Amino acid sequence: MAMAMASSLRFFAIIVFGIFLFSISIAAADDISHNDGSAPKSSPSCNRDFRLVKVVNWVNGVEGETLGGLSASFSAEMPTHAKEGLRLSAVFPNPLNCCSSSSSKLSGSVVLSQRGDCGFTTKAEVAQSGRAAGLLVINDKEDLFEMVCSENDTTLNITIPVVMIPKSGGEAINRSIAGGGRVELLIYSPNRPIVDFSVVFLWLMAVGTIACASLWSEFTAEHNDEIYNDVSPKESSGTVKDDEEEGVLDLTAKTAIVFVITASIFLVLLYLFMSSWFVWLLIVLFCIGGVQGMHACIVPLLARKCKKCGRKTVNFPLLGEVSVLSLVVLLFCLAFAIFWAANRKASYSWVGQDVLGICLMITVLQMARLPNIKVATVLLCCAFLYDIFWVFLSPLIFKDSVMIAVARGDNGGGESIPMLLRIPRLFDPWGGYDMIGFGDVLFPGLLVSFAFRYDKANKKGILNGYFLWLVIGYGFGLLFTYLGLYLMNGHGQPALLYLVPCTLGVVVILGFVRGEMNHLWNYGTESSSSMVPSGEA
Repeated sequence: MAMAMASSLRFFAIIVFGIFLFSISIAAADDISHNDGSAPKSSPSCNRDFRLVKVVNWVNGVEGETLGGLSASFSAEMPTHAKEGLRLSAVFPNPLNCCSSSSSKLSGSVVLSQRGDCGFTTKAEVAQSGRAAGLLVINDKEDLFEMVCSENDTTLNITIPVVMIPKSGGEAINRSIAGGGRVELLIYSPNRPIVDFSVVFLWLMAVGTIACASLWSEFTAEHNDEIYNDVSPKESSGTVKDDEEEGVLDLTAKTAIVFVITASIFLVLLYLFMSSWFVWLLIVLFCIGGVQGMHACIVPLLARKCKKCGRKTVNFPLLGEVSVLSLVVLLFCLAFAIFWAANRKASYSWVGQDVLGICLMITVLQMARLPNIKVATVLLCCAFLYDIFWVFLSPLIFKDSVMIAVARGDNGGGESIPMLLRIPRLFDPWGGYDMIGFGDVLFPGLLVSFAFRYDKANKKGILNGYFLWLVIGYGFGLLFTYLGLYLMNGHGQPALLYLVPCTLGVVVILGFVRGEMNHLWNYGTESSSSMVPSGEA
């Protein structure tokens, strides 16, 4: 029964792994702006940079929630600090669309206009002609769109700030004004740092997780069986099982292809039927997988420090003898996961999410493995194409980038997908999170783990092996990913576009240079078991 329970627990973790591995595989920063498909900019005054804008509002002198906005390509410059801005009253024009001269007084105020009925530049000209101090365009959606000029705007000269705000923000201001309140607004656009140091910590987390998962068996090898045996009744000592093979899933080329097809279906289902209950289902699965991962990581570490602790048992009905250490750790892990789930919207919740995620990924990389480079090539190349398609090409079919929409949690009822490592942008005035999908750690992690096992089995050193170079390659791949994120102005990147060439490409090049490619390609098969790589004897 012990071995059966062990296999069941490991199988469940692998199922969770399969879901998480393909559902989110993206490196991203919060991205709130989208192009509205308008005509290209046509005059120097239409070539100003789009900037994120903060709109602070007061109702009857009481400060409310600060809204986020996006400036137009023809907007005048705004102050970069709140203390440099002016606190002005907010008014609605008459007509509300601001497409013709307003019968209400606009002078010295910030005008709020509904989107539609005429061009953005027309609204700006009407507001400016009424001596308004600024224009806020209320979008008909929550997303913010890039307001650009039309082809006919060759002599445009707008000298007031023009900003788009989301639908919910406009509705809140409208309710305050309709209720008779005096609404004041302050508009400013703080500068964003070129690089936020949170990226460094995220990089260290991802690289550290892969390196740690590969080396984990070296720290806990003698306790791996006890992790699962201790939670179930003891069996006869005469049962013999190869502990290194127990519960391990060897991936195949067919498995890789099935994974990609299944993953694509699951991702589309997430995109089409995303709702709060669907996200909650993923949160529950994440918590169960995280508890399993934490338990599998903590028990062997404690047992290594205190060997006597793991020998104390307690009898339970139906379960029989259960290790006290394993039971205590299990209860702790359950409490940790429940606490995170209950406080997942708190500012510190990213810590619990990252701990659960890292433990889950370390455990998965102990249970699933690549047998050789042939299977690795099939899996990573399929994942490479999968990532690119669902980030860059899916808008051609679905009008949105499916991967980015799922990562943002669109239509999730305020809930967000938990299958991400994330860390807050501490030095960014806009806040938000930098994040990386589990798939961007697990896919390369499978290859790095294989490299470590290969080096160990073939008695290779640090420099003439593959493990060190793949870890370095993965680190550089992440750097290229964040460089792409910066160059594309924060638009979510398919990280495997950079990570696969920097990991699979490294092992292939080194294999050919060293004359070991054939051995790597067929490693683990009968035909390669008797082969000795070139340069070894």
